[in-house]
Amino acid sequence: MLTMNNCRTLAAMAALLALAACQTVETTQGGEVGIDRKQTMTTLVSSAQVEQQAAQEYAQVLAEAQKKGLLNQNPQQVQRVRAVAARLVPQVAVFRPDAVKWKWEVNVLTSKDVNAWCMPGGKIAVYTGLIEQLKITDDELAAVMGHEIAHALREHARERMGRQIATNTATTVGAIALEIFTGVRLDPQLAGTVSNAVFVLPNSRENEQEADFIGVELAARAGYDPRAALTLWQKMGQASSGAPPEWLSTHPSNETRLRDLQSYVQKVMPLYEKAKK
Repeated sequence: MLTMNNCRTLAAMAALLALAACQTVETTQGGEVGIDRKQTMTTLVSSAQVEQQAAQEYAQVLAEAQKKGLLNQNPQQVQRVRAVAARLVPQVAVFRPDAVKWKWEVNVLTSKDVNAWCMPGGKIAVYTGLIEQLKITDDELAAVMGHEIAHALREHARERMGRQIATNTATTVGAIALEIFTGVRLDPQLAGTVSNAVFVLPNSRENEQEADFIGVELAARAGYDPRAALTLWQKMGQASSGAPPEWLSTHPSNETRLRDLQSYVQKVMPLYEKAKK
């Protein structure tokens, strides 16, 4: 007979097995902003595997956009975005020298969404909604792209994958054990929501803060005014009214973000002044 203690032991063993397949790494150097958090990465998925998968998915996104006539429709926008990227990419060596040799790609997708992203390995997409709805300046565009590039440098996607593997393993086994013991089936969707709120989302907010700080340094070193990060997120806050509360969001609240950015913007201003000369 499966006892409650057995159930707890089973769930604990699953969690330990998942954690055993992890290692502590330093994905980047600290830079001027001083990013020094040690990261726990899964050994079940390598950086190379994640980058390969990202490249495949990026190609699929571009192919689908091309098919629908949504890829790089405006030559001026494409030239503008790629020009910003061309100044930002060389700066990644400060945090991660090997990233300079990534196969960087930059494209513009026609969409009303206010969004941009950088996949592992340097696959970037900027949406026209970000450019047009926010009436974004080049300095603000550099803040967005620097932020997204920072996610790739820190391998945040792989880090979240490892945490999700550990969380899902423990949650699934615990749910099965509970069903066997009590005859009550735990809704997997509910379990996933609770696990995300407790384990995944707080870490994701930490990832967002790291990307903010690295992003302003990349922009400053590239000669873009880091203070534009403040005006950018003010615009983003206006565009995302009605967003979920901070504790249920993978992004910090705008008030938290602006407060934290203030100090780091001042920290990298000398880099900006030097780059302008």
